[in-house]
Amino acid sequence: MPHRSSVLIRRLLLGGVASLVTAGLPLLAQDRVPIEAVRAINMARSRAVEINGGLQAYRPERCMFATAAPSNPCIVANDKEGFVFRFMGGPPTWQEQDLAPTLETEIQISPDGRQVEEVIYNGPPR
Repeated sequence: MPHRSSVLIRRLLLGGVASLVTAGLPLLAQDRVPIEAVRAINMARSRAVEINGGLQAYRPERCMFATAAPSNPCIVANDKEGFVFRFMGGPPTWQEQDLAPTLETEIQISPDGRQVEEVIYNGPPR
């Protein structure tokens, strides 16, 4: 039979974990990013990788791997025309090695996030 204090400790721990999980639920619901925005950032990142030689030659800026929340600095527009992303890129590990980017991409994605509307710019950093 378990000792009384170990049962009490186990109950407190389980109760604390349950409280933490349920306390975080409303916050998660409030911070949910619309699926269209998630699709759009993924579509923009994929197209940039494709037109710049694939992952063996090119990596987009870190913000293109982050959330599609409005606070993401790579999102420059999100309106009825769709999403516009502007971001830097370069060879693999360019950011990790603190190297200057070699490319800048600006790309517009449809409002539903499912297609590239226009590659506005893809070239040397402006």
